[in-house]
Amino acid sequence: MIHRPVLSADAARNRRVLQEALDSAPGGKLELPPGTHPIDDGLRVPTGWTLRGGEVTGANGGAPGTWLVGTGATGHPVLHVLGSDVSISDLGLRPPPADPGEHGGDRGTAITIGEYLYAAPPTWLARVDVRRVHVSRPAERHANCIAVMGAVRDVTLHDITVRGGYTGVAVHWGAVGTGVATISGPTYHPHRLTVTDLRVRDAVEGFYLSSVHDVRVAGACLRDVEMGFRLLPGDNTDRFVAVPDVGARIEIADVCVRWHGPRYAVRIAGWGRSEVDGVVSLLRYTETVIRDCRLAGIGGADSWSPIVVERAAGVELRGVRFDTATDDCCPLGARA
Repeated sequence: MIHRPVLSADAARNRRVLQEALDSAPGGKLELPPGTHPIDDGLRVPTGWTLRGGEVTGANGGAPGTWLVGTGATGHPVLHVLGSDVSISDLGLRPPPADPGEHGGDRGTAITIGEYLYAAPPTWLARVDVRRVHVSRPAERHANCIAVMGAVRDVTLHDITVRGGYTGVAVHWGAVGTGVATISGPTYHPHRLTVTDLRVRDAVEGFYLSSVHDVRVAGACLRDVEMGFRLLPGDNTDRFVAVPDVGARIEIADVCVRWHGPRYAVRIAGWGRSEVDGVVSLLRYTETVIRDCRLAGIGGADSWSPIVVERAAGVELRGVRFDTATDDCCPLGARA
């Protein structure tokens, strides 16, 4: 079934109309009209739904004709994907101001796929496709923009443009527990994820991957960020997971970073300190490569490095180039 709702300047009504459509059937298409539409809280996107906005103007980073603007203070994602077989495309998203704290990476976002903490073992979400999406929060530095977390696999993010926020795309493991200090396992690690044509500008960080496997990031332009990207093992590395794949088959390729932060453009770490008991554990990466990347800029403190590697055995660096020039580092950035 195809839904073509009529939206207005009434944020509460818009949210109610859209959520009722998403709850009306086990799957369908929601085609949003052109224009800028306020909603007073986030939308839950269940299994089988396609959300699509109006026509995008221009190719590869072109501006969407439909925007959803969050106005609420709940910290809910503007779009929270909670089911499989979901497609989101041709949309602009403006989340409201949010400060979810250090462990609230899945809150206050434009899009969250999955969750960080679960009350009980979850069902895996699969086959989620997000493309030609813009996220705008230029005055915000506290919340992430797009989060892929927990029991999530077979996800594609393509032609994504982010302006502002903390991390442009945050990819993080999830776990059963009521808080980070009470995780009992099992843990769930995003995999079979592909990110292509990512543009992030004026954010704290371009992207990070924490305790994942089978992930490919190819073609990214991260401009005027404090940090470019991080590859991390997660606080608990792989101590609660039943499969041996965490840290395997990760590729980060063709990424340009123009950075100005105090510490580093890229951090690659293989150790994690558990928030449960303080134990430090190591993750050995396998078949993991960072290649053909350019890092441009100068750190903003006395001690800085373009690349910081911390006990990260098994990561191959190939064709990574650094210089202090701050000119445009890649053509993808022209529209960021």
